[in-house]
Amino acid sequence: MEFRAEVPQEELDELQRRLEAVRWPDQLPGVEWAYGVELGRLRDLTEYWRTTYDWRRFEARLNQYPQHVTEIDNQRVHYIRTGTGTPLLLLHGWPGSASDYLDVIDALAQDFTLVVPTMPGFGFSGPTNETGWGTERIARAWITLMEQLGYERYGVHGYDWGARIGPALARVVPDRVIGLHLDGYLAFPQGEELTEAEQQRLGGLDRWQKERSGYAAIQSTRPQTLAYALTDSPVGQLAWNLEWYDDYGHRTGAISNDNILDSVTQTWLTGTAGSSGRIYREALSSWGAPTPYSRVKTGLAVFPTDSTVRKLVEREFNVVHFTEFDRGGHFAALEVPKLVAEDLHAFFSKL
Repeated sequence: MEFRAEVPQEELDELQRRLEAVRWPDQLPGVEWAYGVELGRLRDLTEYWRTTYDWRRFEARLNQYPQHVTEIDNQRVHYIRTGTGTPLLLLHGWPGSASDYLDVIDALAQDFTLVVPTMPGFGFSGPTNETGWGTERIARAWITLMEQLGYERYGVHGYDWGARIGPALARVVPDRVIGLHLDGYLAFPQGEELTEAEQQRLGGLDRWQKERSGYAAIQSTRPQTLAYALTDSPVGQLAWNLEWYDDYGHRTGAISNDNILDSVTQTWLTGTAGSSGRIYREALSSWGAPTPYSRVKTGLAVFPTDSTVRKLVEREFNVVHFTEFDRGGHFAALEVPKLVAEDLHAFFSKL
């Protein structure tokens, strides 16, 4: 069924009312980002959201692309399909949606037929209405989606959770996957001897475990408790997402305010902050679990903040393409979409 984003004006008015009535906490002097999202940054972005950001601009842009909704495994699924050429499935992560890839779509649409679904529980594919929507079930849903669309063979790209779901899909139907391309993929060390450069690359994992993993611990254990706060406060939801978008204060502004607010506002208007966070609980059993070797030809794009070490990834995948970039970050499709598109072209041209 065809779909257009058309949010009633009263919902935008209600968001405006809440942004005008926000209650601010104090912040200790001199701590900046050390205790969480810095108060000045959040105040500034909230003021931009209240006075300048234009949801209708984003809505109009999104509606330029052919969008559809369907039902798979009793769950509503929203997806974009556009372009001509080799079918390519683009998979997003938390806390995003299919719209993370709009700039990448623009760069690829002449050479690929892009199928870009929004994960169950996220944005226009949410909320989920039952438990069990972890990586394997979502992977099976995307297999079903591509079957419904009539694609027998296709490429797959994913980042963040998409970089977990893509491999799960490829292991189920390896003969259908032309190639698997990932960014932000993490393979955990298992006692391998690492060079100094590889140890530095894995330093991001140590930082994540020591100071950045609190959000994942909460969402993987008590997501319902958190959902009340995020669903009731747009500024609370913005702060929860902004830590990642601003790289915990290390790269504030690397992603534009509009791109951040496109994602946050979509989550707010669809009421899916809670259901999108549930993926951490649903997929907990698969996180870090041993995975069988995948023979599907695999390419990786590695950005400066990624903890991706080739020799560790090769333990799990048939790696035929590996590109390290000197700029970009975790949300590469939002920050450096041209680099993502160029690497996808380079990888699939080999196949």
